[in-house]
Amino acid sequence: MQQAHDFGDESDALYELLAPLNDEDFDRPTRFKDWTINDILAHLHIFNHLADLSLLKPDQFAKEYADMVALRETGATMREATDQLLNNIKGRALLDLWHGYYPKSTAAFGAADPKQRVKWAGPDMSARSSISARLMETWSHAQAIYDLLGVQRTNRDRIKNIVIMGMNTFGWTFINRGEDVPEDVPYVRLTAPSGEIWEWNEASDTNRIEGLAEEFCQVVTQCRNVGDTGLKVTGETATRWMAVAQCFAGPPETPPAVAARQV
Repeated sequence: MQQAHDFGDESDALYELLAPLNDEDFDRPTRFKDWTINDILAHLHIFNHLADLSLLKPDQFAKEYADMVALRETGATMREATDQLLNNIKGRALLDLWHGYYPKSTAAFGAADPKQRVKWAGPDMSARSSISARLMETWSHAQAIYDLLGVQRTNRDRIKNIVIMGMNTFGWTFINRGEDVPEDVPYVRLTAPSGEIWEWNEASDTNRIEGLAEEFCQVVTQCRNVGDTGLKVTGETATRWMAVAQCFAGPPETPPAVAARQV
């Protein structure tokens, strides 16, 4: 699956960003809920591991996921539960753990049948959807680290996987919030990092979203408020979608306020 190799490449890009840091740097809080770099790496690693188990060892996945749920039910936050499951590994040791592991995920999913069904926290999903979700999480959580370090990110066309997730979750975004799904799905016209034009849905001048693909990704992953992007949003449905878009699983989340994540 190309999505598996895209996941590996996005993880490599994050590793290159983190490789020069020292142990103390990993404890710096980001603008994402004050999560530190340690928190982000631990979160990425534990869910990469769980995704692998769901593909290769579903019984073991069920056990280890149940362990995490049990910790959460005692009142532990996601960060506290992850720390316990990883024995509080931090800093460059955590970086090495994550960096040594994700190539295994790339290889396992790269060799898998894209249509294979795998277990997850919610409904089953395809192997392709599972590794696409890992790519999306790696890319979106990495944005907080790029912002913290003041590094301008260079995106590649592999972010099209995230755009597709954003498009595919248009209806779910509204359902997840208990709202009716609008029938008039907006026309979306995005410029890829390469300059290629990506388009979805029927062309419309009155219900459309146009701009940079990377900014669309930032909005649907809730890395940015749409007001902090250059996206041109026209029409009631397009405006409502971009105000609450959420391409990731879980209960409805409130996107960051204007300027809350912007640097």
